[in-house]
Amino acid sequence: EFPEGGLAAWSTAFGSFLILFCSWGYIASFGVYQAFYTGNYLANETSFAISILMVSCRFIGSFNTFLGTSVSLVSGTLYDRGYFHHLVVAGSLLQSFSLFMLSLAKPNQYYQIFLTQGLGSGIALGLLYIPSLAIVSHYFRRKRTLVMAFLTMGSSLGAIIHPIMLNNLLNGRLGFANGVRASAGLVSALLLIACLCMRTRLDPPTTPVNYIVAARKCLRDVPFFFATVGAFLFQIGFYYPTFFLQLDATQHGIGITFSSYSLVILNASSSVGRVSAGYIAGYIGVLNLTVISAISCGLILLGTIGLSSLASVVIIAVLFGYFQGVYTALLSPLMATLTHNPSELGGWMGISFFLGGFGSLIGTPISGALLTSNYIWWRPALFSGVSRL
Repeated sequence: EFPEGGLAAWSTAFGSFLILFCSWGYIASFGVYQAFYTGNYLANETSFAISILMVSCRFIGSFNTFLGTSVSLVSGTLYDRGYFHHLVVAGSLLQSFSLFMLSLAKPNQYYQIFLTQGLGSGIALGLLYIPSLAIVSHYFRRKRTLVMAFLTMGSSLGAIIHPIMLNNLLNGRLGFANGVRASAGLVSALLLIACLCMRTRLDPPTTPVNYIVAARKCLRDVPFFFATVGAFLFQIGFYYPTFFLQLDATQHGIGITFSSYSLVILNASSSVGRVSAGYIAGYIGVLNLTVISAISCGLILLGTIGLSSLASVVIIAVLFGYFQGVYTALLSPLMATLTHNPSELGGWMGISFFLGGFGSLIGTPISGALLTSNYIWWRPALFSGVSRL
C-alpha cells in the first residue's frame, strides 16, 4: 500500500523539489557563466586563444552534465542498497563546497573552473539526481507521474531564478567572487532544508540486487533499450539552447539586457511544460507525449538557424522551453514505467542515465567546434536539431 500523500510524503517531495532546484536548476545558469567567461576573459586574447577558451568553457559545461548523469549509475546502485541519506548529504556538501571553491577561481586559470564547476559540481549532481527522484516511489504509485512532474518544476524554477541572480551578481557591484559566494550561500541553505525534510519509508531489499544481471536484463529489454538510445541522441542537442542562446542573441546584436533574460524566458516556458506534462500524459500516454516533445524540440532547433531578431529569440525560447520541459518531466516516469521490478528502479534508471549522459558529454563540445570563433551559427543548430529527429 502506498500513502499517496500525507506529511511525510509531501515533505519528502518538497525536499526533492529543493534538491533539483539547487542541482539541475543551477546547471541552466551555465550559459550565464559561459557568457561571463567569454566576455571578460577574452578581451586581450588572440584568435587562437579565443578558440581554445571557447572550447574549454563548453567542455566544462558538458562534462558537468555528463557526470550528473553518469554518476547516477553509482548513486542508483547505492540508493537501492539503502544509502539514500548518505547520498543526499554527501551530494549536498559537495555541491556547496564546489560552488564556494569556484568563487576562488582566478581569471585564465581554467583548471580551477574545471575542477570546481566541471568535476566537483558534476559529481554532486550525480549523487543527488537519482535518489531525489526515486524516493517519491516510496510514497506514490497512482500519482507518481504527476508528482515527478512537480519535482522537475524545481529544476525549472531554479533555471529561472539562478540566471537572473547570477547575471545581476556577476555583472554588478559584487563581481565574480562575491557574486558566486552569495549564490553558493543560497544553494547551501536550501540543500540543508532539503536534507532535513526527506524521509525514507520502505526498507531496502534483504537480498542485494545483482547489477550485472540487472544491466544485462534491462539492455535486453527492447522498449527500455530503445528508450535509452533515444535519450542518448536527445542529450546530444539537449543543452545547446541552454548554453548558447544568450551568446547567440548577443552576437546577433540584441541588447545585453534582453539577451540575459533569454534563458529566463526559455526556463519559464520549460516550467509550464513540466507542469502540463503530467496532465497531458494522462490522456495520450507517457511514451506518445515523450516522442512528440522530442521531435518538436528537434524541429525548433532547426528553426534557430533563422534567429536574427528579438521576436525570433522570444519565439524560439518559448517553444523550445515548453517542449524541452515536457520531455524532461516525462523521462523519469517513462523509465519507471519500463522498469518491471521496483527494487531495481535505481539501478535501471542509473544505467539509462549513464549511457544517455555520453550524449551530453560529446554534444556541447561538438556544437562549440562547429560554431568556431567566427560564430557560424547554422552549423551547431543543424547538428543539434538533426540529432533529436
